Amino acid sequence: MFLLLLLGGLGLITLMVLLFAPQIRHAAGAQCKSTVCLDGKTVLITGANTGIGKETALDLAMRGARVIMACRDVEKGEEAAASIRAAYSKAQVEVRELDLADTCSIRAFAQIFLKEVDQLHILITNAGVMMCPYTKTIDGFEMHIGVNHLGHFLLTSLLIGLMKRSAPARIVVVSSLAHNFGWIRFHDFHSQGSYNSGLAYCQSKLANVLFTRELARRLKGTNVTVNSVHPGTVNSDLTRHSTLMTICFTVLSMFLKTPQEGAQTSIYCAVAEELHSISGQHFSDCAPAFVAPQGRSEETARRLWDVSCEQLGIQWD
Repeated sequence: MFLLLLLGGLGLITLMVLLFAPQIRHAAGAQCKSTVCLDGKTVLITGANTGIGKETALDLAMRGARVIMACRDVEKGEEAAASIRAAYSKAQVEVRELDLADTCSIRAFAQIFLKEVDQLHILITNAGVMMCPYTKTIDGFEMHIGVNHLGHFLLTSLLIGLMKRSAPARIVVVSSLAHNFGWIRFHDFHSQGSYNSGLAYCQSKLANVLFTRELARRLKGTNVTVNSVHPGTVNSDLTRHSTLMTICFTVLSMFLKTPQEGAQTSIYCAVAEELHSISGQHFSDCAPAFVAPQGRSEETARRLWDVSCEQLGIQWD
């Protein structure tokens, strides 16, 4: 506790990096060894214009999938798509606008998507924000819980019918080791009483794990699976909102994964043959990973589900 107080100004995530990054061996980590071909399959990846999202899009495109890159910044998305086509001339990639901080944008995206796309076999909820200063989404949600959890919750609810019709299908939820440090603050869900950017991020990543487990329970018998992943400590622009985090990641860069290395577990959960019936689990380095006790609570998962539906004004039974 003393150390947490001493380093409180750095934020909880910075402390995590200081504790864990030096212990990460300088290696690529596990690689997805599956050679599965995805010809005829459709994939949707949020936040695919940069980092592990872009690398995941490249890999799945090289397997023959039609990859739809859902990006807030369409211009950056088109640049990423162009670089994927340059790396693999046969890539079927397309960019569509999606702002997870705006439920109207999410609904508009889904409406057009459902009119124009008749199958969805893989959904990867990859987009996220980290260590933001206190800001709210268009709908008044705290940015971390709004984008990382509620935005993807709404998007998945709107597309789940199509995924069931396209089954077998898979959902991959990008979470983080940070879920170990998170608690769902039902009494102050949007951090209006107090705010710490590190704690807000950890809460949203725990919400990802709880959402995965509850959704898996509700999807039993549908042949649609859902699993969450920790990509590892990846050297990406996710730290752009925190100067201190950027400095830490720069100093410790030799211990961090590249985006390509960090994408391996997302790819693994999307394609590995041995996971065809595995659902509700958490993975890291292409293997089952530890889930914190608060991430295994069925009661918390169900309560979070109900609160999320209430916040979004939807019914999802």
